[in-house]
Amino acid sequence: MDKELFEKGLEIRKAVVGEDYVNKSLENANSFNMPFQELVTGYCWGHVWGRPGLSRHTRSMLNIAMLCALNRPHELKIHLRGAVNNGVSPEEMQEILLQVAIYCGVPAALEGFKIATEVLEEMGVDIPKA
Repeated sequence: MDKELFEKGLEIRKAVVGEDYVNKSLENANSFNMPFQELVTGYCWGHVWGRPGLSRHTRSMLNIAMLCALNRPHELKIHLRGAVNNGVSPEEMQEILLQVAIYCGVPAALEGFKIATEVLEEMGVDIPKA
């Protein structure tokens, strides 16, 4: 593992999904899964998220759509928090999830709306009543 790439990834990962979450992931690592933590931190966060071609805001929006499409609720919850940290608004999330409904199916979007509502409420983001 390239130490410089790992450190860059660690910085980005903490900024997006939160220092507590990342520290807990690394503290709970063992000899079996630590190579995976290194891979994710270095290549996913350092190499890909660290590229200049897309903003963190855009990457977060893409992740919301992809994680809904892949039915990955645990990761979706983490990345929705990251999206808020990267400036993705509830209105943008709503549009992403409506797009998911059309291209990935209503059940995927329904789960996405449910999880997004939960995350936004947990983070203290005001969602006005309809």
